[in-house]
Amino acid sequence: MRSAVSCALLVSALGAAPRQDPPARRQTIHHFQIASEDPAAWGRILTSVGLQPASPSSCTSRACVVVVTEGAAPADPKRLIDLVQQGSVLILEGDSQLARSFGISPEDARAVPVRSIVDTHNPQAGIVWERAVDIAPYKLPRDSMVFARERWRGVPVAAGFRHGFGSVLWIAVPPGTNGYERFPYLPQALATLGVEPGVSSRDLWAFFDSSYRLRVDADYFAERWREAGIAALHVAAWHYFEPDNVRDDYLRRLIEACHKRGVLIYAWIEFPHVSEKFWSDHPEWREQTALLQDGHLHWRRLMNLRNPDCARAVQEGLARLVDRFDWDGINLAELYFESLEGHSNAARFTPMNPDVRRDFQQLHGFDPIRLFQGPPDPAGLRQFLDYRAEAARLLQEHWIGEIERIRRRKPHLDLVLTHVDDRYDPKMRDLIGADAARLLPLLNRHDFTFLVEDPATLWNLGPDRYPEIAAKYAPITPRPGKLGIDINIVSRYQDVYPTKQQTGAELFQLVHMAAGAFPRVALYFESSILTPDLPLLPASAAVVEQLEIAGQKTAVKSPRQTGVAWNGPALVNGSPWPYQSGGFVWLPPGAWSIERAPAAPPLRMHDFAGELRSLHLAGNQLEIAYQSATRAFAFFDQPMSDSAEVDGHAAKLQSVDVGGSWRVTLPKGQHVVSLRRRP
Repeated sequence: MRSAVSCALLVSALGAAPRQDPPARRQTIHHFQIASEDPAAWGRILTSVGLQPASPSSCTSRACVVVVTEGAAPADPKRLIDLVQQGSVLILEGDSQLARSFGISPEDARAVPVRSIVDTHNPQAGIVWERAVDIAPYKLPRDSMVFARERWRGVPVAAGFRHGFGSVLWIAVPPGTNGYERFPYLPQALATLGVEPGVSSRDLWAFFDSSYRLRVDADYFAERWREAGIAALHVAAWHYFEPDNVRDDYLRRLIEACHKRGVLIYAWIEFPHVSEKFWSDHPEWREQTALLQDGHLHWRRLMNLRNPDCARAVQEGLARLVDRFDWDGINLAELYFESLEGHSNAARFTPMNPDVRRDFQQLHGFDPIRLFQGPPDPAGLRQFLDYRAEAARLLQEHWIGEIERIRRRKPHLDLVLTHVDDRYDPKMRDLIGADAARLLPLLNRHDFTFLVEDPATLWNLGPDRYPEIAAKYAPITPRPGKLGIDINIVSRYQDVYPTKQQTGAELFQLVHMAAGAFPRVALYFESSILTPDLPLLPASAAVVEQLEIAGQKTAVKSPRQTGVAWNGPALVNGSPWPYQSGGFVWLPPGAWSIERAPAAPPLRMHDFAGELRSLHLAGNQLEIAYQSATRAFAFFDQPMSDSAEVDGHAAKLQSVDVGGSWRVTLPKGQHVVSLRRRP
């Protein structure tokens, strides 16, 4: 279950970040090499932002990231120095002869116990190590950029500087077993030194609550979201459940701005919370806790959807909500019961409304309120917890049916069911009534994405949990391609290090591991993603199985849509490739070979909101094979003819100018569409 987020910013004792030199020359780097007996930590850091392990020749023929860990003895130090001179980035830990050759050496001074540090990439972040480490002050080259210092005495613990055409990144101690325990912003430090990852993704989802984005510039944020790799926003629709001219105008402008940039918009529904006004207007329908108090828990104001009159009013309101706005889909999220403490906290335990109590008494012969007012009754409690889980499933099935009725008149709408995990953490079934195994068979009858929400009880666990969660769901999911994972990027209640909220290397590992385990990754929520993390999110979400450069060709293999850094016209598998933008060639899933093309193609598609399967360009005609759970958007650098073909049949697909770009809306489903450039 989610709760409202409040983050207290910790103010650095060192004051404002020190002035830094301009960043090094930007260059795309695809590969890394690690000189270490245990390369796991650095491997986690670098792969999480799209870099690939190097083949034996990769780091001799082109720029590369080379890591020499503490205590490692590189076979040829002079070769490493030459690689840096030529454009590679060298990462060093602690004291070594190689570090001293670059002017990095410990001073003759007493070591300082380091437990908390300040990083220039986010000086407000409270970075605390689980255990203090004694670190000697170091002498650094004069032109060094100090990225991180001990919080109170200012001793440098991470720094970087340019050397020839390349750079050196130094840290005083190793980064930790998982790669983020001490220096969360090492990926950002590499970016400051000029490293640009060579792969990217545009497939992330994110949740959006306008109460955290008051009076934002919709056009500015829509562009920023797309640049961060976000494909769809799931907008908190309870703020718009009842018509309001000011709020409605804001949402329409937001949707229009996002659609101009290829960001899809879903109505995020949080039943049994309907809206604040609905709660205020209908006290007779409010959910009850086991103390027979109104169910206003966390930020949610819970309504009794088992009451026929209440359900009818919500159905009518939902239909009006969907009709008022140009949604691409509906996310039916967290439709089960409070609370994470389960029956042990009667003040938060639901449902105890009269309809539920009456129904349960007819089935089992006693009023369930006695479980909280009399002596312990383990057998009776077990009956009610099982009844409660089944009641949640019936509610979910009912509201899926209601949304299906809406989809009959709006068939382009996608459907998402966000459901807290109860397979990896089976306690959730009794705590809140969630039972995925009973719900997933509905995929045989309904088309929806099942978005597994990472429960609060697991937020302190590491990124490796995502493949394990995926393995729990694989045997019980009829359509594995419809699974997704929802990562909560929030301030955690557990004792976690080095930051309370996931950021930097930890965040990138979470996203990268999740993207490798699930077809879809969503982030809760867009406003909690910290600004320093946004530029590297697209690289962290990219899933690449192979990337090799041989001569003038780049070979890449990926199970997902992927962007590969590329400048200039490209041939992909020998054919002119029209889908390029932002310094990337964008590819469907599969194995591809990229090489330089002699000339630019006659038309260019610069964005696509959908799941691309193949592209074929013949003169002025482009054939697009794709599938999409909602309508898809294709964006071109010139107007396209309205005359098109869909699956071999003539069709009219209007080309709309959306501010210097031309958008074509394509139908939902799996199709092959042929488009022509307008004469």
